[in-house]
Amino acid sequence: MTALGDPRAAVHARPTAAVLDVVIPVYNEEADLGPCVRRLHAHLSQHFPYPFQITIADNASVDDTLKVADGLAGELPGVEVLHLDAKGRGRALSVAWSASSAPVLAYMDVDLSTDLAALLPLVAPLISGHSDLAIGTRLARTSRVVRGAKREVISRAYNLLLRGALAARFSDAQCGFKAIRADVAAELLPLVRDTGWFFDTELLVLAQRAGLRIHEVPVDWVDDPDSRVDIVATALADLRGVGRLGRALFTGALPLAELRAQLGRAPLTGPRVQPGAALPGQLPVGLPRQLVRFAAVGVASTLAYLLLFVATRSLLGAQPANLLALLVTAVANTAANRRLTFGISGRRHAGRHHAQGLLAFALGLALTSGALAVLHAVSAVPARPVELAVLVAANLTATVLRFVLLRLGMHHRRT
Repeated sequence: MTALGDPRAAVHARPTAAVLDVVIPVYNEEADLGPCVRRLHAHLSQHFPYPFQITIADNASVDDTLKVADGLAGELPGVEVLHLDAKGRGRALSVAWSASSAPVLAYMDVDLSTDLAALLPLVAPLISGHSDLAIGTRLARTSRVVRGAKREVISRAYNLLLRGALAARFSDAQCGFKAIRADVAAELLPLVRDTGWFFDTELLVLAQRAGLRIHEVPVDWVDDPDSRVDIVATALADLRGVGRLGRALFTGALPLAELRAQLGRAPLTGPRVQPGAALPGQLPVGLPRQLVRFAAVGVASTLAYLLLFVATRSLLGAQPANLLALLVTAVANTAANRRLTFGISGRRHAGRHHAQGLLAFALGLALTSGALAVLHAVSAVPARPVELAVLVAANLTATVLRFVLLRLGMHHRRT
């Protein structure tokens, strides 16, 4: 690996070269590309104090996107075009950033959903050397966001999953508004395997584990109703990416120690270091112990659930028995996890914690009821062992979601 230099030195040593390269990955965007690039170019010309470049990265478009891009490059100074023969936003960003000579690299979606007033606050900490990466976040309290309820729920659920499964500390993994120092990108990009939408998440997790500083900027965001993103396919691909990256981190397949030594900022010494804080790349403090205790509570809850289900199945039927067993064990499970897993005693925040437990109960009910419905659709009278096995599998999935929700709500409120 190469040694990191001071990005401020790179900025001032090359006054006529582009300091910022903004990449716009596009696929079949012949209608929106022209207005987007002209608006971005005008904004940068008026409000950005350094030389800039705009790179249009065409992801194997089959319409006239490439023709429009070439026309913009001939019309506007500082606009470049990069054509790729294969699709994938992550692939386009990796190729464009690797080929750029600018010390600061950024990207944004072609729909310009993010208010461009946030662009300078996004890249300023990277130009100064204060931070290594920067992301726009739609989930900060001061962000202003206009989008549908479905996308809002999916986005927040995905970021909750990242916090629980990968110990992510950044708030918004998939906002299409990010920047990175070029010297940092040169070290991280070869380790990022995803070429699609999970690219952002993988890059951020590696940066966090390497001890890099990630700057977050609250943004104003208006969702594009004509978005081409396939939500279901993207969600499934993201879940596969979480699993793959989680395995790589667990097995030590990634050179995290080398990355921390090369890229990470040295830990603070003296009284400013928070007692018990986890070092970059380590598991959050208390997580292994919490997992063991949560698993023990979960085993006990599952056994109690199965006993209640079997005891009431013949009297109530499968679905009502499932509802009753889940409700009883959910309340007991939340109380046990408050005291045993997260060390919380007393009534403080108890109502909030039980509300989160009921949310987890609703998710568990949806999973188990759905699994029962599918099973009974396949077989009108399934064997009791098969029915129990399906419920156990559905409960295991619900247990993972329960841990993520409860840990997020309780971990930082221990008394």
